[in-house]
Amino acid sequence: MNIIADENIAHQVVDRLREDGHDVRYTTQGQSISDDIVLETANQQKALIVTDDKDFGELVIRQRRKASGVILVRLAGLSSQQRAEIVANVVRENGNRLIGSITVITQRQVRIRPLDASIRLIEPNETDS
Repeated sequence: MNIIADENIAHQVVDRLREDGHDVRYTTQGQSISDDIVLETANQQKALIVTDDKDFGELVIRQRRKASGVILVRLAGLSSQQRAEIVANVVRENGNRLIGSITVITQRQVRIRPLDASIRLIEPNETDS
């Protein structure tokens, strides 16, 4: 699966997803990039965005911006290693359901909400898990 990790995601999460065979790229090399550019880049690459920045929910839900999918990680208080295992498990267990959806991962639950068809960039069957 193509994944773009926002600058706020710990390298342990990226490393763990890569161990599972996912193509994961960071959005930045030590400099901040706007959320708009991250979203545009992910759309061009048909990649899911993994972030802990709630602004992406604003962009794809309220502003109805097109997206391949967003995984919002809300796991404050856990170690980077614990977050890495949880995120990897969610990606492994849900695969293509994450594409075209906004997914919120908390310590208590995982919510996967499909984006309106008019704002999906790709359909779930257009990519491998």
